[in-house]
Amino acid sequence: MWGRAGVVVATLAMGMLTAYAAAEVASDKLASPESFAGISDTATRSAAVFSELGKVLTSPRCVNCHPASDRPRQGDRARLHQPPVERGADGHGLPAMRCSSCHQNANFDPGRVPGHPEWHLAPREMAWEGKTVAEICAQIKDPARNGNRPVEALIDHIGKDTLVGWAWAPGFGRTPAPGTQAQAGALVKAWAESGAACPAN
Repeated sequence: MWGRAGVVVATLAMGMLTAYAAAEVASDKLASPESFAGISDTATRSAAVFSELGKVLTSPRCVNCHPASDRPRQGDRARLHQPPVERGADGHGLPAMRCSSCHQNANFDPGRVPGHPEWHLAPREMAWEGKTVAEICAQIKDPARNGNRPVEALIDHIGKDTLVGWAWAPGFGRTPAPGTQAQAGALVKAWAESGAACPAN
């Protein structure tokens, strides 16, 4: 017989496997740009494509690093970061507690610590927490808030940047962003090429 300790361990293991399986299932739900081809009006199609991309941009994997305050969020429930840390002048933390103090070059799954060589928060101007997809769309198109970048720059940023790509490989216990990075990049490209229209809400 396993005994009580064995049952507890088995229960915990099953719970962890279930969470992992759920994350894997949730990761492949993103429509392709081609699926919007039936929308004849270009602006309406463009806005619909961005709404699909919004599933990624509003996921915890993105919003946690695009917080409304100077405190990042963490986990699927977007809890305030623990230990308490702050953005700092360059988005890499305060001098006494830099992001790289804990966040190394790769995920450290035994400690549930995510990692990447460039781990940091998005600029304050790119805060997405609490915003609608339409508000995020207007925000990333605004040169005054996006670093004076054309919308086309987002194709590589979302589709190829490795820090952004972490959202699809976030480590054990975190739900990946919907779809894949390549699919998200294709949506950004289709959106930009169709006039970069924003959804109404």
